[in-house]
Amino acid sequence: MTTKIELLQILSEKVSKCTKCPELVANRTQTVFHSGNPSKLLFLGESPGEDEDEQGQVFVGKAGQLLTNILKACGIDREDVYCCNICKCRPPNNRTPTAIEAKNCEPYLKLQLQIMNPKYIVCLGATASRYLLNLNYPMGYLRGKWFKYENAHVNADVLVTYHPSYALRTGDTGKQAIWDDLQSLMEKL
Repeated sequence: MTTKIELLQILSEKVSKCTKCPELVANRTQTVFHSGNPSKLLFLGESPGEDEDEQGQVFVGKAGQLLTNILKACGIDREDVYCCNICKCRPPNNRTPTAIEAKNCEPYLKLQLQIMNPKYIVCLGATASRYLLNLNYPMGYLRGKWFKYENAHVNADVLVTYHPSYALRTGDTGKQAIWDDLQSLMEKL
């Protein structure tokens, strides 16, 4: 029987050959598929940044380091969670992925989620929540709330919070908001 890790590796290789978004393909160093290990807990971001594009791992830049520190403060080892993004390629100048780019990556994300079958998903930021949950509301309305994601044999509780890059821009206010939201997750875990 094929393991989750083997299935993710097969899908990652398929993603690495994707050419659906010519602008992203022309500007990427590589696709960035995931980081972490199969887990009931999945963190979903927007798209790779410059550091992620260079290293081929999700959440390794300053925002990723902050996420790791926040998880550690919650008693969660970063290696014990699975992280991925809506888009698997870095948009030029770290811009937000377009709706077309997100739609082009959607089948890969759905397969990732189906393979992982997480119990909990944490959407980091508006882009992740918009494309996963098909919600187009301001973060102030969405954050800290729980939603359901049901698709292709996946039935997960979804928490929406700010992206760690928001906390880097806003300092203690953003960090406190993410911390407060994750306390709701900790209660469920």
